[in-house]
Order: sequence, then structure tokens, then C-alpha cells
Amino acid sequence: MAIYSIRDLEKLTGIKAHTIRMWEQRYHLIAPARTNTNIRYYTDENLRHLFNVALLNRHGLKISKLAKMGTDEIANRVSEIAKNNSAANTQIDALTLAMIDMDESTFQHIFNNYVEEYGFEETIIQLVYPFLNKLNVLWLTNSISPAHEHFISNLIRRKLMCAIDKVSGETGEVKTTFILYLPDGELQELTLLFVHYLLRKRGQRVVYLGQGNSIGDLRDACQAVRPDYVFTILQEPLPRQSIQSYVDQIAQLLPGGRLLVTGAQVFIGPLKLPDNVRVLNGLPDTMQFLDTLQIRQISAR
Repeated sequence: MAIYSIRDLEKLTGIKAHTIRMWEQRYHLIAPARTNTNIRYYTDENLRHLFNVALLNRHGLKISKLAKMGTDEIANRVSEIAKNNSAANTQIDALTLAMIDMDESTFQHIFNNYVEEYGFEETIIQLVYPFLNKLNVLWLTNSISPAHEHFISNLIRRKLMCAIDKVSGETGEVKTTFILYLPDGELQELTLLFVHYLLRKRGQRVVYLGQGNSIGDLRDACQAVRPDYVFTILQEPLPRQSIQSYVDQIAQLLPGGRLLVTGAQVFIGPLKLPDNVRVLNGLPDTMQFLDTLQIRQISAR
């Protein structure tokens, strides 16, 4: 059983700590337990109940009314809303609970229903990315354990890989080749996989190297493939090397190609970009670049 502080509940549910205390004192909605030294803490059951109360409150039910309802009645009403309301905020809350409970069945239900209504690409953009942003905050503040993060990340990874396999991929007319890779220590694999999906969906050729690549690994791949573009993400600081020197080295591997790079590190300090390097400002800029490239290719046929 996990235990949570009131600050953990605040970060997980989005409800301010003083509001939680007021709901405790005035309406007795949740009852925290106490340690032998009289320190308050909350259980998984408290967290689930608070999530459900908050969701119903956001859908118009007053706290005074919710306080008179039983736990099962609240849970049943939440289940009905989750089934009939596809709003991203509602589904993000549901995904958070599925992560905490390590409930794969609920994750599959939420994800698949969203895909059915909006399509895979919009599901990742509207649902998964906002959820991952929330997950990152929870991770940084130690509100969730590594086990929770690994559980949900692997489910999302499976969905991305399955979607990549289902896409028909490159056509005989396409001549643009991308290498996708992450350097040693970079953990943005889910984003890299999504870019892989976007490229395959747009008919491009993709050579996917994944995580943990040295400069030597990339050199070998570039010599074998001769890519038009190399795409990478530099979110984390590089060990023993500046971003400038790293970008310069990668650019030198591509005499006939271009490096596309995104991530927080390329925006921290001033960079002198080699002529064959382009910085993309996050996912929206990346998608705009890919769409523009596809339009040019279609026009050139």
C-alpha cells in the first residue's frame, strides 16, 4: 500500500491542499490516517475517493451533496461519466488513476475509445502528451514511484510500436530517408517513437536506432544509409561535452544531409548552428516541418 502526503494529493488531483483540508473538516469527505508520531498521511483508497469526488465536483455536483453519497454511489457515477465523456481532462484523471492502480484494462479502455473517436495521432497529442507532462511533474516531485512510471510508459510504448507496425510506411516514390536516434543518457524514447510513427504515416523511410547511441554508432549508420535527415532530442545535459561541440560533431557526419534537433538543451544557451542544422521548437514545430516536407514531395511528383 502506498502512502501520500497532502502535498502529494494536491499534485495528483489538482486540488489545493487547503481545499482538501476544508473538505475533511467541514464535510468529512476523507479521513487521513496518522503515524505513531501523529503525522497525517493518506492511502490509495483516500486518493481514489478524492479523485472521484473532484471529478464529480467539476461536473456540477456540489460538495455538500457528494458528502452525503456513499463511496459506491460516487464510484458508479464516475464510471458513467468516464464512459460518456471523452473530454481530455476527464480522461487524463482516469489515466492517472489507472497508473496508480496499475490497471491495464482501464488504460486499454480509455486509450482505445479515444483512438476510435479521434484517431491515433490526435490521441497522442490531445491525451497522451498532456498526461505525460503531468506524469513528469509527479515524477520530479516524488509523488509517484518508479514502478508507476515504468508501468504506464511501457503501455504507451507498446501502443506506439503497434501503431508503427500497422502503418503501411514508405512508398516507392519517396526518396527521403530519416535516421532517428537518442544519445547516451537521453530518455525521450516515447517522443522518438511518435516521430517514427508520424514519418511512417507520411510515407517516409525511417531507420530507427532508438536510445543509447554514441557518436560512433551514428557515424556507422550514416555511412551505411546516407540519410537526408537525422533527427534527435537533447532534453538532458550531455556528460563531458557541451551541446555546441556535440551538435558540431554530428553536423560533420552529414555532408549531404541535415540534422534536426529539438529538446530543452538547445534552448538553454546560445548555439552557433552549422549550415546543415535546424532546431525544431517542440512537437508542434516538428509536425509542421514534416507536413511541409510531405507537401513539397507531393508537389514535386
